[in-house]
Amino acid sequence: MSTQIKERPDVSTDETTDDDAPKVFHYVKKNKIAESAVMGTHVVALCGEVFPVTKSAKPGSPVCPDCKKIYEQMRKD
Repeated sequence: MSTQIKERPDVSTDETTDDDAPKVFHYVKKNKIAESAVMGTHVVALCGEVFPVTKSAKPGSPVCPDCKKIYEQMRKD
């Protein structure tokens, strides 16, 4: 009798890359960033994504397109 092994494809539902860096950064309220980084509390991004702050964005980092669109609309008003 022969046994075949099926390999499961690599599927990821989170927004991180292999080096644990986020694929995109989100816009959140400034006063919540430090609290989240220190206390581990979750923040809510403009797009509705909920997560704890673990990384800080560097200039030129990719931004969530939904957050960017919402932010630009807020600035127009």
